[in-house]
Amino acid sequence: MDLIFVSLENWDEIWRRNQFLCAEFIKKDPATRILFVGLPRDISNQVRRREFSGIFADDTCAIKELPQVTFTRPRKFLPNSVAAFRQINEMAFLRHVKRHVTRMQFKNPVLWLNPHSAVFLAGHLNESAVIYDITDDWTTLTQSESLKKLTIQQDSQLCARADAVIVCSERLYEMKKTMATSLHLIPNGVDSEHYASVTDTLAVLPPEAKDWQHPVFGYTGTIHRDRVDVALVEKIATSMQHGSIALVGPCHLNAEEQARLKNTGRVHITGGVPYRRIPEFMRAFDVCITPHVVSAFTESLNPIKLWEYLAAGKPVVATPVAGFRDYPELVKIASSPDEFLAACIESLNEDVTLLEKRRTEARKHSWKSRIDSVLAIIESITAIPPNPGG
Repeated sequence: MDLIFVSLENWDEIWRRNQFLCAEFIKKDPATRILFVGLPRDISNQVRRREFSGIFADDTCAIKELPQVTFTRPRKFLPNSVAAFRQINEMAFLRHVKRHVTRMQFKNPVLWLNPHSAVFLAGHLNESAVIYDITDDWTTLTQSESLKKLTIQQDSQLCARADAVIVCSERLYEMKKTMATSLHLIPNGVDSEHYASVTDTLAVLPPEAKDWQHPVFGYTGTIHRDRVDVALVEKIATSMQHGSIALVGPCHLNAEEQARLKNTGRVHITGGVPYRRIPEFMRAFDVCITPHVVSAFTESLNPIKLWEYLAAGKPVVATPVAGFRDYPELVKIASSPDEFLAACIESLNEDVTLLEKRRTEARKHSWKSRIDSVLAIIESITAIPPNPGG
């Protein structure tokens, strides 16, 4: 099978749903070839900032650990804020993808679209099927009214146009069931073995954790105001008598928000960490935490960190958000700063049998099982109907 995989992120060392799915496609069939299309390079922005170095460089390359994957980035020449400019960018994007599809000699590839904004590609790449994979409710993300209106329009168009729509959460399924004729719920998953060493007391701790005072309440994942409740984390930190809060992952907080957290003296923000090193950092955690904002946006999520935390086996405390609420016997749920801190402290002395119970649950949600479900969908929408005369 040949796949054109249009992603909301570039392929890098911080793995997300898309990389896991691509890796599982190839494990299932090593002959699979994937053109992984990342975020467009914003040429207009580079020019405005007078950053001309490498402006015409070709970002296309094979992925070292998965040579069946070719990663490429189109160029965006004009601001998308003007409709006519956006159409020019879309034409440039389409030409770029077509060029690589021709070069790789793809024939009737499956077109996998993650961004709603990629609806313009559907029907133009000689694809055998279009799959729209929705991981978040982008309509509720903090954005301008004009951008929200465009998001709703593109999402609606792609739901109607796709041969299959896949969502990762119950909330998204409820939202899209009247918009898509072929709708499927496939949550995120986990490679449990990747986290088997988290509780190994003899294994190496990351050097970044040398100044973390215990107990360490640790978070892994994107640190963004639409996800992480900055005020909650700040209040928890200022209430702590000892210990640390470690936020491990790409940080998208503004300077003021970061300063507020760092000024508590207890919050450590590491920045992005490669997927291969996540177990190393989790080894330094005493409790795994998810201090997410409770909102329509987070209600649409199926956090990968849920399955990763369960696979690690360590205590888990979260705000009452989707996914985590489903496992009250394995996850402590807390809303206020006082409740959250109390739950973390109580978790330090939890029943040791919960460790294996968490890992047992995590093994039920492997990426392998998720890709089996995806392949069944692809088979159903790309099957050639029988010849009536044959």
